[in-house]
Amino acid sequence: MPKTMVPKPDGLSTSSGQGHQPNPLREGIESNRVPEPCTIVFFGASGDLFKRMLIPAIYSLRADDILPINFGLIGFARTAYTNDQFREYCKQAAQQDLGRDAIKEQLWDDLAQRISYITADFDDTSHFEALKTRLEEYEKQFGAGNNRLFYLATPPPVFPKIIEQLKKAGLDPASNPNGWTRIIVEKPFGTDLASARALQTEVEKVFSESQVYRIDHYLGKETVQDIMALRFANTIFEPIWSRNYIQSVQITSAETLGVEARGAYYDNAGALRDMIQNHVLNLLALVAMEPPASSDADAIRNEKYKVFSAIEPPAHEHVFDMSVRGQYGPGTIGGEQVSGYRSEPDVSRTSNTETYAAVKLYINSWRWAGVPFFLRSGKRLARKVSEIAIMFNPIPHRLFGEKSDTIEQNVLVIKIQPDEGVSIRFNAKVPGPKNHIRGVTMDFNYGTGFGVQSAPAYERLLSDAMRGDATLFTRWDAVQRAWEIVMPILDVWQSIKDRSFPNYSAGSEGPEAAHSLNPGWRTL
Repeated sequence: MPKTMVPKPDGLSTSSGQGHQPNPLREGIESNRVPEPCTIVFFGASGDLFKRMLIPAIYSLRADDILPINFGLIGFARTAYTNDQFREYCKQAAQQDLGRDAIKEQLWDDLAQRISYITADFDDTSHFEALKTRLEEYEKQFGAGNNRLFYLATPPPVFPKIIEQLKKAGLDPASNPNGWTRIIVEKPFGTDLASARALQTEVEKVFSESQVYRIDHYLGKETVQDIMALRFANTIFEPIWSRNYIQSVQITSAETLGVEARGAYYDNAGALRDMIQNHVLNLLALVAMEPPASSDADAIRNEKYKVFSAIEPPAHEHVFDMSVRGQYGPGTIGGEQVSGYRSEPDVSRTSNTETYAAVKLYINSWRWAGVPFFLRSGKRLARKVSEIAIMFNPIPHRLFGEKSDTIEQNVLVIKIQPDEGVSIRFNAKVPGPKNHIRGVTMDFNYGTGFGVQSAPAYERLLSDAMRGDATLFTRWDAVQRAWEIVMPILDVWQSIKDRSFPNYSAGSEGPEAAHSLNPGWRTL
């Protein structure tokens, strides 16, 4: 398919009648990579994920001319809807997320006629046979071809049942030789190493690895994608990206929110499973990987796997030297009093589940030997922030500055959310006759720099899955290795009840013990 190029802008009108200067950062860039005709089936289409994230993403892809013209969408879930009721449900969900004025009626009407629904029981093969019939109708009615994308937006325990029923109904890839069949699997992929392996066994009975897209929405964030560009498209960074110049790496994913309505799920998961094992370890791999041989998906994923392979899981007896856990108690967020974790709905009043996890890991490679990677994630913390901070070595010998001056370490910060961008801290002389040195920060913001707002992660990931680009999806070998890395920590934490819980107040920086793990944490 030919590339669609963004024309050179000739200025945008303003109220004064004068045009803005064109943004040189966006001139002549490739845009709108349209996938082949296909039909997406959303299992669990009456659930929260589909409502909040997936249908708004589908509408936005349509509004941006990224969806193929020959496209269909089928919802498949237990809740009883007619086709018209489901279409209205989808419209209201898109309006709630994007804003009522953002939904253009003509555009929505065109999309709505391509949407239908099947009220289904996941244990009933006849409902999957009805789905097969509906897909065949879509292929004739909309010209969607034999290309099918199945999205498992259901609770993880249902995954094996759906996969089994797809096989029984003849909806597996082997039964579709005239088109492609792919499946998107939401996290968590298992709840521990054993369950992940059991799930993989069921998946590979029906789908090959190249047909499985394990989604981690963090990898769809614009700033996460830019980590490789920052490293491998700039000669000023890659030569110093090693133990010779870097003292440590800090990766933080902090939230001010509590568990909200997810208490039942979260109390059986915790911060280590929910964030560290997937989101945060994937960020570590992107920071630490070697340059891939090409931009091919497997070339990139091969290098990520090598990073995981070089991380030695902590021995059981060293878990408390390498990790810290916490659970929030009552506190203040944004000037409002909030309850502690054990008072949240659907949470045990004696819960041993961590809402904060901090881990120190080492990568046994030539590039990173001896450099600690500090990972932390938590709920009800002082600020919502996701970032990667590269802490460079201090200067070896002081030449400048007054005796009272502190010569700060250089820091490169990749800001993932809420303010997407990159900042660099370096030292400069203060103007004046004295030789004072102060740390200063240079910031780049994606929104103002490129003049556009980054698309939500699910838009990029859905588009990539339709196009067959697996770069931002997690391969099984990496999933398995990530579980192997965290399992010793999980085993020890689950075997010992923490008598200190709750050990940090909502709205704080987290448990004090985290500072013994890394005294140099950046302030939240």
